[in-house]
Amino acid sequence: MRINRKYMLTAILSVLLVAGCDRLEQWFGKNKDGQGFVKEIPAGTDGNSNQVAMLLPDFTRLVDQQGPAVVNIQATRNNRNIDNEAGPDALPDNDPFYEYFKRLLPNVPQTPQANDDEYNFGSGFIISKDGYILTNTHVVNGMNNIKVLLNDKREFQAKLIGADAQSDVALLKINADELPVVELGNPEELKVGEWVAAIGAPFGFDNSVTAGIVSAKGRSLPEENYTPFIQTDVAINPGNSGGPLFNLKGQVVGINSQIYSRSGGFMGISFAIPIDVAMNVAEQLKTSGKVQRGRLGVVIQEVNYNLAKSFGLDKANGALITQVVAGGPAAKAGLLSGDIVQSVNGDELKNSSDLPVKVGLLPPGKQIVLGIWRKGQKEEIKVTLDNVSPVANPASSASSTIMPTDGTSFAEHRLGLVLRATAQGLIIEDISGLAAQVDLRRGDIIIAVGQKLVHDEKDFDNAVAASGKNVPLLIRRANNTLFIAMMLP
Repeated sequence: MRINRKYMLTAILSVLLVAGCDRLEQWFGKNKDGQGFVKEIPAGTDGNSNQVAMLLPDFTRLVDQQGPAVVNIQATRNNRNIDNEAGPDALPDNDPFYEYFKRLLPNVPQTPQANDDEYNFGSGFIISKDGYILTNTHVVNGMNNIKVLLNDKREFQAKLIGADAQSDVALLKINADELPVVELGNPEELKVGEWVAAIGAPFGFDNSVTAGIVSAKGRSLPEENYTPFIQTDVAINPGNSGGPLFNLKGQVVGINSQIYSRSGGFMGISFAIPIDVAMNVAEQLKTSGKVQRGRLGVVIQEVNYNLAKSFGLDKANGALITQVVAGGPAAKAGLLSGDIVQSVNGDELKNSSDLPVKVGLLPPGKQIVLGIWRKGQKEEIKVTLDNVSPVANPASSASSTIMPTDGTSFAEHRLGLVLRATAQGLIIEDISGLAAQVDLRRGDIIIAVGQKLVHDEKDFDNAVAASGKNVPLLIRRANNTLFIAMMLP
């Protein structure tokens, strides 16, 4: 029997539309009037038989409702006049290209000719009717003249209330009342694969809308320990920084902040700061002008599959402590190297990057309960956080100078290691066999096996024997400490 696939698709879609309206609303959301931001394209008719039935996100009402609360930001240093120094206005009136560029690029910010570092442009959005605006720190950092252009063409000089370089969130204030404001959403409810949209001013083209999907959540970037970025494929370019990322309920779920690029332009990977993280920062900036974050005082690493097995875990999750900072909150609470933090106040940690995010959102002085895995058992430890302060890397305080003892070298043939005792631990002099298959290197110093310190051959043999076939080695490499798992046959 032959089946007409087009009519079959139409029938199935009709059933879904009738019986699954609630599900569609969950997928695409509703606006304030109860209308979903989704557009139904019906199947082809006799007049257009090639048209395929489908559901598409409809951004038109989202832009109409939320677009007026998105602003264009132009910032200069030393009070430079950004309107008359470059661009079409800088050309002589009789220049043949004057009128051409004036009509083609009417709203492009006029870039100074002297020094690009003295001028920034970006986007932002209004979060209160009395004129508080969120944007990125890197848009306004070091600038003393900030101008905000509203959607209705009004212009205001903005005051910088505060900026936090760690999160890249800045709070501005303009003197205005009854302004349109965005609606804030919950990034926790955002799903990978969900449609999102950005409104901003890429390259100065204000009120530009781009769309895409959420590619991943909870991304950790270098030097960004306190922000679980939302990764999307929404086109973000210079000028979009600081603008809002919307879900299909018309709610802001993030602030567009960074892109991954080898060319300087968009390459399909962009990152947004979750709005709950940004609002936490904004509230502190508004209240005190600075941001305080809780500090635990540990150095951590990711728990991979082999490390999970070596510590007796069924699955790889949590944050593995490789070093406890002396005198810090963790040390005072009794946390140890080799402990695996699995939860904070009952909230599970899927990745090691979740720990600094959750702790950083809490104020200094807050007591938390950590669920940890220690020596094959679950425990709970209470820790009182202190304040994050700019200090040197705790690992760097340990001297990397190796002080040999009178002990001779000894070989661990089963592991493929030749070791020698030093005052700091067992230095690896040679590797082969199993050791050559993992990330062990000559010059690494083995400090412990699991949570048992080792100083000589006897300590090492006993600790390895107690570990069974899954051996977690804590090593020091230069100024860093990390665990490496060896899986014995």
